[in-house]
Amino acid sequence: MTFKNIAVLGLGKVGTLAAKLLFDAGFNVTGYDMHAPHEKLPFTVDNIDLTSPAALADAFGKVDAILSCLPFHLNIGVASAAHNAGIHYFDLTEDVPTTNAIIEMSTNAKGLMAPQCGLAPGFIGIVGASHIAMFDKCRSIRMRVGALPQHPTGLLGYAFNWSPEGVVNEYLNDCEVIEEGVRKWVSAMEWHETLYIDGMQLEAFTTSGGLGTMCETYLGEVDNIDYKTMRYPGHMKLMNFFFHELLMRENRAQAGEILVNAKPPVEDDIVYIHVAAEGEIDGRLQRKEFVRGYRPIEIAGKKQTAIAWTTAGSVVAIIEMVRDGKLPNSGFLKQEDVRLEDFLATKTGSLYT
Repeated sequence: MTFKNIAVLGLGKVGTLAAKLLFDAGFNVTGYDMHAPHEKLPFTVDNIDLTSPAALADAFGKVDAILSCLPFHLNIGVASAAHNAGIHYFDLTEDVPTTNAIIEMSTNAKGLMAPQCGLAPGFIGIVGASHIAMFDKCRSIRMRVGALPQHPTGLLGYAFNWSPEGVVNEYLNDCEVIEEGVRKWVSAMEWHETLYIDGMQLEAFTTSGGLGTMCETYLGEVDNIDYKTMRYPGHMKLMNFFFHELLMRENRAQAGEILVNAKPPVEDDIVYIHVAAEGEIDGRLQRKEFVRGYRPIEIAGKKQTAIAWTTAGSVVAIIEMVRDGKLPNSGFLKQEDVRLEDFLATKTGSLYT
């Protein structure tokens, strides 16, 4: 089914930008938040209780699709309301239990259930799948993403431009991998490695959620799959000290507050993406790479941080593809089923070129 009307829930930085991009792509957008927006927006905004099933049901009766840009712990309730309304559901979550609950709902969904449509999981999986497809036999796919300040200070070399809840989750929850053909779970902030992008030394280590459903999809086909977060050198050691030696893992909310207070957001950020696949093509062992550094750009008359536009742009491009018939309109959407060529051909996806 084609659709035109979409609700965007949560008008923070990413939600507001996603709503603007959807509006620019020709959708009729309604924004919903608990609070009035800080700026004048070109679409209707309504203030409702986003935790109320009745309020959600009323709002969802007026649209064909919803995009949740809310904290992950609210998404199961929102997805359930979208499922009951028979409309499309999209979100940005990296939380694995939330995604598993949405997969359960999708078995009898009238609309498309599409969580994990951000940067990682999301765009990184689309790039990864495109690289696996280049090989007759792919032996490994290694995916790395780092959202970092361009001009770091201090020992952590970091700034919280992303949700503290999401970052703490990624640093503490177990990580799914495929190693030597075996699907398994490993601890976060392990498997440390050093890599370089344009001469910049970075470190990478395991974090949770970035692979989405790729381990299930490629089990038996690709022998080694893993996802890691990239940071400036020394970050992982300090975060392990903070969470495990100081026992901040026992109070995730307080840990997030401390970290954001110490390392507030910056405007001059950079998103590094490093995908490397190895395998056989015509009997020869080869390696294919996708390495990029995305910086802030101007969108809708305003400078947007790299993490904001790469995250919002990814989900909006996917929503454009569903509207245009390039993706299914019911069931569950895996990011690895999204063709990179089609993604980059959308109005919003072209930002990544």
